[in-house]
Amino acid sequence: MTIKSSSRKQVIIPMNANNSEAIILQESTHISNINRLLKGMKSEILADFICSNNKGVVIMTNKAAATSDLSIIRKYIKGVNNMDLENMSCH
Repeated sequence: MTIKSSSRKQVIIPMNANNSEAIILQESTHISNINRLLKGMKSEILADFICSNNKGVVIMTNKAAATSDLSIIRKYIKGVNNMDLENMSCH
């Protein structure tokens, strides 16, 4: 799910607590990798930071993400080592 307001844009990725923790522990690495992939696809979207909540992780971006941007982020997160892919989706 993408939420858009005047000051915040969010990509919400539902996942279990173990996966959220794994993402947050290496947040800066994941932000760098996501931005590199988005830049490679000539996207104007940049990930600013990642935070977690009780339902998964939230990736804050500079603009609202298009479907293609969501796909890139989803593929990256699913490709992260040791992710339990059973209950993961990207909206």
